[in-house]
Amino acid sequence: MNVHMHNDKYKSKAMKIAVSVHGVISVSIGENSQLEVIGEGVDSVSLANSLRKKFPYTNIVSVAAIKETKSPDSSPPPSPPPYPVYNYGYPPPPAYYRGQYYDPGPPNCSII
Repeated sequence: MNVHMHNDKYKSKAMKIAVSVHGVISVSIGENSQLEVIGEGVDSVSLANSLRKKFPYTNIVSVAAIKETKSPDSSPPPSPPPYPVYNYGYPPPPAYYRGQYYDPGPPNCSII
């Protein structure tokens, strides 16, 4: 964005306005008093309108996506080891034991 800034006071005001916009990551002042704004999902029109409140002669010079460059020798970071999965939702099933039971039956003694 091309903003007419005459001294350091105006530069700091323009940077404060630009940083206050949602999604702005960094702001710098380039050559010829151009304000360079880097961010994700920044609305350039609303940024220009908010700057025009203090600086009426603000113009949008260019809007472009930044391409990330990867170095060929860098490998992706190793993934962390998987964590064990614990299921605390349900208790374990009850244990059933098989055994032989001896029922001696009624006693042989009878009362007459």
